[in-house]
Amino acid sequence: MVRSSARVALSALLLPFVSALPVVERQASSGHTSLIKQPDGPTEFQISYGPRPFYIINNMTDGPLKQKLQSCENGPWSVTGWSIGHRGGGTLQFPEESVQSEEAGARMGAGILECDVAFTNDLKLVCRHSLCDLHTTTDILLRPDLAKKCTVPFTPANATASADALCCTSDITLAEFGSLCSKMDGFNASAKTPQDYQTGIPSFRTQLYDTCATPLSLDGYIDLVNSFPGYRNFTPELKTPPSQVPMPFKGVYTQEQYARDMINAFIKKGIDPARVWPQSFNPPDVFQWLKEFPVFGAQAVYLDESGDYNNISAAAALLPSLKAQGVNIISPPINYLLAYGDAENKTIVPSVYATSAKAAGLDIIAWSFDRSGPLTRVEATDDYYYNTINQAVSYDGQLYEILNILGNEIGIVGLFSDWSATVGYFANCFGYTGPVGGSYYQRSMASSSSKAASSTSKPTASSAASKTTAAPVTQISDGQVQAPKTSKPVSQISDGQPQAPKSTSA
Repeated sequence: MVRSSARVALSALLLPFVSALPVVERQASSGHTSLIKQPDGPTEFQISYGPRPFYIINNMTDGPLKQKLQSCENGPWSVTGWSIGHRGGGTLQFPEESVQSEEAGARMGAGILECDVAFTNDLKLVCRHSLCDLHTTTDILLRPDLAKKCTVPFTPANATASADALCCTSDITLAEFGSLCSKMDGFNASAKTPQDYQTGIPSFRTQLYDTCATPLSLDGYIDLVNSFPGYRNFTPELKTPPSQVPMPFKGVYTQEQYARDMINAFIKKGIDPARVWPQSFNPPDVFQWLKEFPVFGAQAVYLDESGDYNNISAAAALLPSLKAQGVNIISPPINYLLAYGDAENKTIVPSVYATSAKAAGLDIIAWSFDRSGPLTRVEATDDYYYNTINQAVSYDGQLYEILNILGNEIGIVGLFSDWSATVGYFANCFGYTGPVGGSYYQRSMASSSSKAASSTSKPTASSAASKTTAAPVTQISDGQVQAPKTSKPVSQISDGQPQAPKSTSA
């Protein structure tokens, strides 16, 4: 049960913080003295799902699954890490990567909230789905002083070409980024003016709340998510710079330093690594985190879109090698996980990719739910997320049938969603809590110890006597990182790597 005293409006809870938010790092409170910073604020508040889950249930075919979901209509509901807020989790109705989208995802019970990480011209980190999407996700083209800095300034449509623009986070500074209004993603290819270019969002989204949403720096995102009641976790995605932003940026800022800076942002704020699920489509980023930041890297999420360039079966064949290189979590789009189950393409079953990932020992986090509009249209539009099963999909009630396959048959551990209520309701009804932070590192250490023990001979008495006590290292207990029990329990950052405190023994 949720205490009535905790049933306060989220906006009231956050008002003092959001007013100072845009991109300036919040000062640490005087009480922040420990190595690991615990979440701020109350630990409980009332989750609100609104009408969408019930709309979907009412559109389902009668049967045991529908009955099960109907039985959960009065809760109890709680925050769950199985529900991951894609670009914040309120993206269906609120501008993505904004304070407002994150607030909406939190209110709908998403236990993990996303920030896609990009860098600015002054090498600060901000939340934006692409380094070069400011022309469609903000009002930058309406700010002449900033629009002139765009990689490709606005060009109006003419008889032979569509309207064009390309504005990147790397074109402007952190302060300039913070002055923008986030808007619903979209553009008008026929626009003659920058003002006309602002329209063109997908018809199934809304502009009802498109009223100058607040953009986020990475530091601001960390503070915001940490302030939400219910102990929320983080999933920052390192965005690969497009060809228009060649690396090293300005000849000095490398991809490796960029990847390092993202993790260091959490270390500097004292966030428990068990609460952070770093993501990347770029395998070298994941391997770097495994090497330099092993506690973070053990639960890094490798986003796999390789099936788009070859085929899904070829992508599935590569999964065992990823596991062998230390990857624990694979994250494909949902269409990779689903296949037709009969010759007439009327039923849906787990795909070869799904079964191969499980056989390889990989956990699966899939993306992205509620991003496609009504299911009545997915075959006609050849929607990406359903292109492997679109002949078997025709009405919105099937959304929960698909979730049933993903959750109860395949056993994914989490799902990104543009509207967190849909996934959160299902997860609560079936008791899904999401991935367990810290457990991946624990298992990797246990595996390493086991391999080391099996590969060495039994020590002799003389060799055992010559052993010295190892220097203390950071431990994980119950998913929480604990400071080493020494007289100086302080972690340091050196060249981007968290270091265990140095032993005082000779």
